[in-house]
Amino acid sequence: MRLLFVTHSFPPRGHPLANLGGLQRVAADLHTALSAHPDFNVTTLALETSWKWTYVNTPLFLARLFRDIPNAVALHPATVVLFSSMVTASIAPLLRAYKPTRRTVMVSMAHGRDVTLDVGVYQQWLPKVFSALDLLIPVSAATASASNQRGMSVSRTAVIPNGIDVGRFPIPVSREKGRQILLELLPALGRPFRDARMVVTSVGRHVERKGFDWFIQSVLPALPADVLYVIAGEGERTATIKEKAIRAGVANQVSFVGRLTERQLAALYAGSDLFVMPNVPVEGDMEGFGVVLLEAAMSGLPVVASSLEGIRDAITDGENGFLVEPKDSAGYVERIMALYEDLDFSRQSGLRARAFVQSKFDWTSIANEFRATLHEVTPRS
Repeated sequence: MRLLFVTHSFPPRGHPLANLGGLQRVAADLHTALSAHPDFNVTTLALETSWKWTYVNTPLFLARLFRDIPNAVALHPATVVLFSSMVTASIAPLLRAYKPTRRTVMVSMAHGRDVTLDVGVYQQWLPKVFSALDLLIPVSAATASASNQRGMSVSRTAVIPNGIDVGRFPIPVSREKGRQILLELLPALGRPFRDARMVVTSVGRHVERKGFDWFIQSVLPALPADVLYVIAGEGERTATIKEKAIRAGVANQVSFVGRLTERQLAALYAGSDLFVMPNVPVEGDMEGFGVVLLEAAMSGLPVVASSLEGIRDAITDGENGFLVEPKDSAGYVERIMALYEDLDFSRQSGLRARAFVQSKFDWTSIANEFRATLHEVTPRS
């Protein structure tokens, strides 16, 4: 099958940290998996840009696609166009006006916020985009539901979850060795890290839906003083989160480590005891999946996360993590304390999570799901 992979989510070559997030990771890893699959012949149209310049460069990239996609399809008429998100798929209705792409099979992934983005013009345009697509591949049941509510036919919707490159994460080292490596790479963690009985970690952009400030206000004060909360990433709410930590009287229990290299991120997982994803509901900004949940589990970390939106597709309660109702501070405290009081149980939970993720979310298996699903919408020759 000839596949034209279209994405606006690649980081600049040689500068992966310039545009690093769940959507970007999925686009890059899926592209690698499909390109390696023996049943796909993949051609790529990709915007490589930093996060800072995404909003400037994306419109220009989309404009060029009106030339590049018809040219590619004219060269190989049987090509299936796969958009990596609804952002790139937004041009699909207009492509239908071009003779080379009028009958081309067009498929798009949907990740969550690219469906629920609370912008009036965008929401008015979405039904036209859905009508122009032959198939939508949401990464979770929650994203599928949001798409169907906005006009996408259920019969042209097929959920395929995100995957993970299991080779990126080595077999978990001992807790002591993991802490030693992490402290060597992030010495600024210092004494609070060395003295902590439990290191709890979150990774992600600092936006409201991630619930970092809620966790600091409503959960961390109820945990023992030797619990250290490490937050990686940055974003529009970084200053707010720091202020909330001061107000809650737990600033000495919170460490901000900013953006991390791949090596530092792996070390952070290896040197932590627990991963939390305390998401809260935010209108128009849903969590489509949560790739970091898979990363943490592959690193041998137990996971506690909010039973919300796409997180429910990433976590099977009791297998690769534990689900707690959003904003249930007592539920979070109870689950975390059970792991805090029995670190052996905590480590066993992490190893079980790793085995589960490895068996269910390997990109090789996900690529096979794409193959089977795309063949369903491809005309037989």
